[in-house]
Amino acid sequence: MTPTTTEHTPTTPARVLVIDDEAQIRRFLDISLRAQGYVVLQAADGRAGLETLATQGADLVILDIGLPDLDGHEVLAQLRQWSQVPVLMLSVRAAEGEKVAALDGGANDYVTKPFGTQELMARVRGLLRHHVVADASAPPLFDDGHLHIDLVRREVHLDGVPVVLTRKEFALLSLLVANAGRVVTQPQLLREVWGPTHTEDTHYLRVLVGKLRAKLGDSALAPKYLATEPGVGLRFLG
Repeated sequence: MTPTTTEHTPTTPARVLVIDDEAQIRRFLDISLRAQGYVVLQAADGRAGLETLATQGADLVILDIGLPDLDGHEVLAQLRQWSQVPVLMLSVRAAEGEKVAALDGGANDYVTKPFGTQELMARVRGLLRHHVVADASAPPLFDDGHLHIDLVRREVHLDGVPVVLTRKEFALLSLLVANAGRVVTQPQLLREVWGPTHTEDTHYLRVLVGKLRAKLGDSALAPKYLATEPGVGLRFLG
């Protein structure tokens, strides 16, 4: 599957994905971004945006909060489970709490509608300039013929049978799959799944890992997928 981020050079224009349900806004951004030399991808709702990012890749996502299917915050949360592409949030909501929620949720910047073209383009250039392209070796899809994981569609199958995961079980699995082959530390797992106030609650992690292993048919003694690095963290073996 195509990586969610793409290397770009002065001769390879950056790819910007616009996720907004307003056709007028999409047209405006398409014209403005193309005038600056960017390649523009478009999606009219959250699910289509996630699918486009997973299959076609992008160097930057411009994401509206008020989408018809998934709230922009939910799109951001799902996206952050498997991609570190920079995200610029758009919204008519100017309240400070709304901005803080977006930034705490993983957005890199926040712009309130209506916005000036020059300011928006400056923010786009800044995000692209400072962004370090993430390792694209871990696609949002894993399939070894036995276990099938689609992080975009939030689907897990074991030998063709759907595996029903809780929200936290899926969040944990997503984080590990997105970092396949690398150790993810206990504090990072606890922070990402339970929040910054739970980085010492390792018993939460032990219980959740046990439940996840049981659903995946995995074993702590002879792990096929979830390996424990004692005192350090977890590693997805796929």
